Amino acid sequence: MALPPAFLDELRARTPLQGLIGRKTRLARNGRQWKGCCPFHNEKTPSFYVYDDHFHCFGCGAHGDAITFLMRAEGASFPEAVERLASEAGMEVPKPTPQAAARERRARDLYGVLAAAEAAYRRRLFLPEGRAALDYLRRRGLSEETIARFGLGWSGEGRGALAAELKPEGIEPAQLVAAGLMKPRDPDRPEAGLSDMFFGRVMFPIRDRRGRTISFGGRILGDGQPKYVNGPETELFHKRRGLYGLDAAREGAFRGAPVLVVEGYMDVIALHQAGFTGAVAPLGTALTPEQMELIWQLTPEPLLCFDGDAAGARAAARAAEIALPLLSPERSLKLATLTGGEDPDTLIRKGGPKAFQPVLDGAKPLSVALYDLLTEGKPAGTPEQRAAMRGRLEEAARRIPDKVLSGEYRRALLDRFFEANRRPMSGPGARRAPWPGRGERPIGIPGLPRPPIDQPAIRLERARNILAILLRHPILLPEVEEALVALDLPAGDCQALRAVMLAWFADAEALDSGSLTGHLARCGMGNAVTWVTRANGLCAAAQPEAQPKEALDGWWHFFGLLQGESELVQDLADAQRLLAETNDPAAQQRLIRLTEALAALRSGEVESLPDEGPSRGSEASRADTIG
Repeated sequence: MALPPAFLDELRARTPLQGLIGRKTRLARNGRQWKGCCPFHNEKTPSFYVYDDHFHCFGCGAHGDAITFLMRAEGASFPEAVERLASEAGMEVPKPTPQAAARERRARDLYGVLAAAEAAYRRRLFLPEGRAALDYLRRRGLSEETIARFGLGWSGEGRGALAAELKPEGIEPAQLVAAGLMKPRDPDRPEAGLSDMFFGRVMFPIRDRRGRTISFGGRILGDGQPKYVNGPETELFHKRRGLYGLDAAREGAFRGAPVLVVEGYMDVIALHQAGFTGAVAPLGTALTPEQMELIWQLTPEPLLCFDGDAAGARAAARAAEIALPLLSPERSLKLATLTGGEDPDTLIRKGGPKAFQPVLDGAKPLSVALYDLLTEGKPAGTPEQRAAMRGRLEEAARRIPDKVLSGEYRRALLDRFFEANRRPMSGPGARRAPWPGRGERPIGIPGLPRPPIDQPAIRLERARNILAILLRHPILLPEVEEALVALDLPAGDCQALRAVMLAWFADAEALDSGSLTGHLARCGMGNAVTWVTRANGLCAAAQPEAQPKEALDGWWHFFGLLQGESELVQDLADAQRLLAETNDPAAQQRLIRLTEALAALRSGEVESLPDEGPSRGSEASRADTIG
């Protein structure tokens, strides 16, 4: 017996085709799709393309989906390929039972019933009884082409009229109930009969990814409530696992349109008509994990656009909460919020497509928007408030399962946290930049010329010592974490090691070197650890036998080298002011360490480090590969 089409559709939807094919051939992103050399014939110039739901080779003509790829690449039979993909997707293959065959027949019948209902609703829209609904759609700025493309219609006012209209087509009332188009007048009194699910409403067909109608949404004309209703859950319709406009957005994304997630059905239609053909919306609920998976199949970085009101802010926060456990280095999202209580539909009607473009241009990456959502863009006033805010930021980063990405989020969030919660300089003309060492620097520090820019190899060697000390002595992390988070390390292995190290520190039960080194190895950073801890060029503070105070002094020594004198002077002034305001012992310790770092820098001790003389060709090579 053939497997149910609904099962096969869900299996294909749950299988990331790029990940499956990427096991056989190296793929690189090429716009909205992936590209590589064909695994089915020898070629040097890539002509093999992978889309969200199929692959195609322009060299040999190979074409298919996840199932056919396994059959062709591994010689699996159809049942074997299905069984394997289902196992990986956590699905159970339906058994060939009479009940399964009956479900398949019912699904085919329901698709037919819903298609017939859509045609009936569309006919009514252009009859005299649908004049008010058609005028409403035209007032909303929709063209005849858009109305037809989205299959908009009119339910009619008469109760029971749909059953009467479809009876000549052999459709029975029981089928209309199963399709979510009729319901009992009184569930406790079967003799009361049935009534239409929709009446007096403009009808919006809800379609699956293949364009088949699976339910309807209806908008009432006038001021009645509820304004919008969707059909009930059925064998075909599950509102948590579908999106309005999905079929049209798949076509738009395939042609390179940005994928936009908005809140309302009319927002989707208005955006498509305005040329933003990648728009979708959830089905009357907050975004669900299942819907996010569908969206990421269209693009690795969709843009979620929310209305500029309190409800929109809550929806944005909920979307971020849903997305965090699903993030990976290959997929993220952006957030945009409209201002002044606008929504995309009204914005486009007032100003046309050009009015919406600034919304796209102003979208923020999730790592930036998340901070604003969690802090409402305000600094914390008291130590207790700062501790609570920092806890929320760290908890958000911990929800990301990928350890490296989690560490990067933690660093980005805490970077902004430390910047936002530092005291501003007093006095005329003073300007602060993020601590430490990004953007503009304070101006007018008398008597302190700007130090020359370090050569890459020297900076790399200093960063290596910074990291080596912590790898050998992770017990120092509580004291130096803030400085480490914000320190401007060379790109590459240095920043990656720091991110994973900070993520480990956030959850570590014991701060010992063996645990940290093992964690880094499990995260695929063994080679980077070997490079950092090699004996050549390491200071005494980075040796395992160094005492904690020696290790800490050494860490601040190299911190001073990387930080630079002018920045240390500024940070020292901040630390003095903070100690005067709070009398906090931690602020006192920070002041002592910064004073020691500045003294070391000025004393000339910085020139005594190994491997910083003229002969360092191997380090320069390392700088090229890591930075």
